[in-house]
Amino acid sequence: MSRRALILVEGTRSNGLLYVKATQRLGLHPITLSADPARHDYLAAEGIEAIRVDTDNLDALIHECSRLRATYDIAGITSAEESVYATVGKLCRHFDLPGPNPASIERCCDKFIQRELLAEAGVPIPAYRLAANATEIERVAAEIGLPVVLKPTVGVGSIGVRLCRNIDELAEHTTYLLGGKHVWRSSPRILAEEFAQGPHYVAHIMGNEVIGIATADFVRPPHFICRETFFPAPLTDDNYERIAEVSLSCLQPLGLGWGPTAIELRWTKRGPVVIEVNPRLGGGPQPIHLAYGIDLITEHIKLVIGEEWNLRRKHSHIAAVRNLVPDRDGILDWIEGDNRAAAIPGVAEVKLRVEPKTPIVRKGDYRDSLGYVIAVSPSLAGTEAILKRAVDLINWSITPFPTRGEQEQSHPSPSVSAEIAQSNR
Repeated sequence: MSRRALILVEGTRSNGLLYVKATQRLGLHPITLSADPARHDYLAAEGIEAIRVDTDNLDALIHECSRLRATYDIAGITSAEESVYATVGKLCRHFDLPGPNPASIERCCDKFIQRELLAEAGVPIPAYRLAANATEIERVAAEIGLPVVLKPTVGVGSIGVRLCRNIDELAEHTTYLLGGKHVWRSSPRILAEEFAQGPHYVAHIMGNEVIGIATADFVRPPHFICRETFFPAPLTDDNYERIAEVSLSCLQPLGLGWGPTAIELRWTKRGPVVIEVNPRLGGGPQPIHLAYGIDLITEHIKLVIGEEWNLRRKHSHIAAVRNLVPDRDGILDWIEGDNRAAAIPGVAEVKLRVEPKTPIVRKGDYRDSLGYVIAVSPSLAGTEAILKRAVDLINWSITPFPTRGEQEQSHPSPSVSAEIAQSNR
């Protein structure tokens, strides 16, 4: 009898290993297909079978999965990575396996098309315009009114997303996006949006059921780097219902409702406003597991392989995540305290992603995080106290890169060296 396997297309640094572990707990053999398996360090560390294949090429993926079917019983195909999720849907349809609607995923992953569909359905969203060049960006920003948020129409993790509070910041970020520094995953199109101000929430949905709502805050503007997340959010019953109702109203217009969805909102003067609909699990589902005892990754895989899922809460705690975000660029001299922080009762996990002597170059998105701390307790106050105590134990030192002047003093350019030599004659 063939061994049952689950095909995982690519992976993510937050959820990739969790999908592998959940697959193994369900008695399945995980096989990762990746354009560059070395990019996912957990594969080699855990001895996970990985196959190099162009994951942007549907025909190549079909060929590889067909080859694997000669050896394995392919129970399902899925991914933790949004950029290949539509392709996963196409693979599932080809092999007659449960999976997401690829057309719905593609529509949802284009932020402009997503906005158009939500607006047509009457879902509350920020004012928005599409632009393709600097002249159009300046015009649409004037129509919406500063401040505005500029973002690529296709992308994840807040890459290329920035709050522009004045005309100078608008020009600066426009130059960044269109001047060759930003790596485009599609043709260059920019979404300019009204800056919806208010507390930030994330509704976590499986199928058509809201599992719970988290709250998050961000590091200083103009970037959108998540600093801290609490699950569940401290909401009144009425406010919870309003956020849940608006979140669920996004599914039908976008053709979603199969599997996981994470919907980001802001509570503004006009109530909940949808910022973004992500047709996938929210990054880092551990707080939900800790707070409610619901392992969304395991339940997602059950859906993928055609088994019945179980979304029943086993308990009700408060979990929180704090990202460790540097305040400067430079060389990381040292980072310490993670072991002491991990030993504190109530700390579920401490993860450092960097080693000493690593160059730190902030990008203004999720990649800036040096690591994170996760804490849990039966109460909000208890979790806040545990998290603060743990984070206070973790310290690091970053030596700023030399300025241009300092570099020239220590390594004078040939012209400067010649001038010095001339003056010494």
